Amino acid sequence: MNVPDERLELLAAISQTEKVVPATVEFVDIAGLVKGAAEGQGLGNKFLSNIRECQALVHVVRCFDDTDIIHVDGSVDAARDVSVINFELILADLAQLERASAKLSKNKSKDPNSEAKSKVYSKITEALESGQPARSLQLTADDSSIIAELNLLTLKPCIYAANVSESDLKDQGEKNNHVSDLRKIAANEKADLILVSAQVESEIMQLDEGERKLFLEDLGISKSGLDSLIQATYEQLGLQTYFTTGKKETRAWTVLRGCTAPEAAAVIHSDFERGFIKCETVSFNDFVASNGYAGAKERGLWRLEGKEYIVQEGDVLLFKFNV
Repeated sequence: MNVPDERLELLAAISQTEKVVPATVEFVDIAGLVKGAAEGQGLGNKFLSNIRECQALVHVVRCFDDTDIIHVDGSVDAARDVSVINFELILADLAQLERASAKLSKNKSKDPNSEAKSKVYSKITEALESGQPARSLQLTADDSSIIAELNLLTLKPCIYAANVSESDLKDQGEKNNHVSDLRKIAANEKADLILVSAQVESEIMQLDEGERKLFLEDLGISKSGLDSLIQATYEQLGLQTYFTTGKKETRAWTVLRGCTAPEAAAVIHSDFERGFIKCETVSFNDFVASNGYAGAKERGLWRLEGKEYIVQEGDVLLFKFNV
């Protein structure tokens, strides 16, 4: 799925680019999680293994009442629905920790980090047993490093997508009790919350870009639910965008916040990182205001950065390398 970014077109116009390539993000629709999944109900372990392969979780929660659309539990209750899913994920994580603890006990004398691991396992187990997902804890960098190999489901970044009616989009669900409950849950878990209307998204998909913009303006919102979801995903995963631009191609690249210039170069090709020398750097705003690299150089806004440079959101980069 393409990541919407109006900056690409501006860069392409300045560079008179032949080809524009947006960044992409992949959402996997995984169905089948039901009460008892951790014990094999529904798709059971197959479903849970599919989740383990994802970097973040998006939990779509029904937050609208409609007698024509039947709810599997007979009524709409966002808090209850979230608790059912989280309970199954917690059970799966507890089983994972139990196996890890048993393995640690057997190899305790051979593992120099056994004491640290044991403390972290106990800390997370205690939280899970109280009904709290692992992501709600304040984990140190060392704790996170220790627990990373277990790939816990409730430690993954989470976004709650409140599926609301069209009318709730206009006031951001301020009068919707289901959304209010979901906001409290998200805040407690350090998760994000976005509002989306499946009905509206379905209608938007039938429109061209110009009509889509007018449609959203009529609804009193600035972006679609899908665009909001992509933005929230970037926030939860700590991602940012940098650009490369020229006659042949203008392209958006996705990297982790805090990455160095060589690490950003590696996203294009490993040779770029291996043979990294310098990178020509201009911020997006300066590039547009200067009408390109040449103007930025004249205004003193162009820089040569080395291996220690930390890439910033919206940087326009040109890598110099030798292999």
